[in-house]
Amino acid sequence: LQLVESGGGSVQPGGSLRLSCEASESIVSRYAIGWFRQAPGKEREPVSCSSSTGDTIYYAPSVKGRFTIARDDAKKMIYLQMNSLKPADPAIYFCAAERISYSGVYFNDPNVYSDWGQGTQVTFSP
Repeated sequence: LQLVESGGGSVQPGGSLRLSCEASESIVSRYAIGWFRQAPGKEREPVSCSSSTGDTIYYAPSVKGRFTIARDDAKKMIYLQMNSLKPADPAIYFCAAERISYSGVYFNDPNVYSDWGQGTQVTFSP
């Protein structure tokens, strides 16, 4: 599975961005998905993760209520809507997927995922 992120850029604190991740094949009911981020000098951390059918979703406490993960299975797209961006949010954001044969479970450990995009950077504008 190939994943390609887009939508990163420069935004002012308090602003919004929507990140997109396009999959090379259908992911519905076949892949658990997740958004992760990595800031300079820090480890990659989970932002939001979803089961293969979207019935179970995880949000990191730092983004809960501000970020929303979504998917458009017909378009093979995964989205991360980010609102009310805070100083801790700028990072490189990655989408990831892991082939799975069951639903109801998300994975917020990046080591679980086999397929990764190249990342898209989110920064604050001066």
